[in-house]
Amino acid sequence: MTRRIAVSGAASGIGKSLATLLRTQGDDVVGIDLKDVEVCADLSTATGRSEAVERVLERTGGALDAVVACAGISATRPATVAVNFFGVTELLAGLRPALAASRAPRAALVGSIAGTAATVPEVVDACLAHREAEALDAAAAAAARGEGNRIYPSSKAALARWMRGVCLTDDWAAARIPLNAVAPGVVLTPMHAAHAMTEEQRKSVDEAVPMPLGGYAEPEVIARALRWLISAENTHMTGQVMYVDGGAEATLRGRDRF
Repeated sequence: MTRRIAVSGAASGIGKSLATLLRTQGDDVVGIDLKDVEVCADLSTATGRSEAVERVLERTGGALDAVVACAGISATRPATVAVNFFGVTELLAGLRPALAASRAPRAALVGSIAGTAATVPEVVDACLAHREAEALDAAAAAAARGEGNRIYPSSKAALARWMRGVCLTDDWAAARIPLNAVAPGVVLTPMHAAHAMTEEQRKSVDEAVPMPLGGYAEPEVIARALRWLISAENTHMTGQVMYVDGGAEATLRGRDRF
């Protein structure tokens, strides 16, 4: 059965790989990104998010079977929070009503192993309170005091916590819409192309994200996990962060965290 699925970040990396997998199996995919997709929109702004939701609903007649939020950036600046948290949560919230007519509605997002790292508490708290201006100011302050490397982990930690909370609400659980996340380790996408290229950089990344099973992943590995999460077969898994990270989370947090 053909399903209609919206995928953000569909122009590159994990999102592009997922869109390709879904189309190969016969699904109708509406891609969302800055360019080269069906719906071009900037998810770093509130206006861009609203436009993305409106255009997806126009193209689909207001009906979707699944939504996958893959769009994200890794940078030491406030825009990372705008895209990774608010760009994801507002897109999912805006498209959630379109899932209501589906016989098997599903939703998923891309987290990160970085969500287990040190964060900026002020950024996380402001995100969870849905105060975007405050979150961006807190991220800017963190960058100014030399903690810019904590902005990305903060955005992904806040996103996982948001997902864990809303998945149980009437809008999601009572509506029988599973909502889950995949948390990759190091993935060989354009976002990571500038990292781990020199031996020194690679050593630093390997220390931060040890991946004893298989090493760095291709984007298709993450896409396949997302494809299952939004499949009709996933009837009872919700609120889970699925670490597809070559063993990084188990290595870093140990056997007592599960």
